[in-house]
Amino acid sequence: QAQLVESGGGLVQAGESLRLSCAASGRTFSTYFSTYAMGWFRQAPGKERELVARISYSGGVTSYADSVKGRFTISKDNAKNMVYLQINTLKPEDTAVYYCAAARARYSTGSDNAADYVYWGQGTQVTVSS
Repeated sequence: QAQLVESGGGLVQAGESLRLSCAASGRTFSTYFSTYAMGWFRQAPGKERELVARISYSGGVTSYADSVKGRFTISKDNAKNMVYLQINTLKPEDTAVYYCAAARARYSTGSDNAADYVYWGQGTQVTVSS
């Protein structure tokens, strides 16, 4: 059974950095992890879930939401079945639960649409104080 587990969230002050990690497991999912594009989403209270970054199955193509460009960096390590999100210069508006997700096979570079993702983690809370 496919599983994604996020870690690395926490309470930080504005201007600080965090590195979120997402570990993929499950016999079949792990074997084919290198074929999945991945995305990081976030959801703040009372708001819809939004994509912040996505990466192609190979890791060679990335895309970011305008609100995080220049501050967030997504990376993928297929050898370790891991996806990372480096977050710099955190702002209070970055406060949210952050989720990693695996895209359906047809989306080789991921998608901005949450419905196009087939596996999801349980999320990790990021809280930024001003």
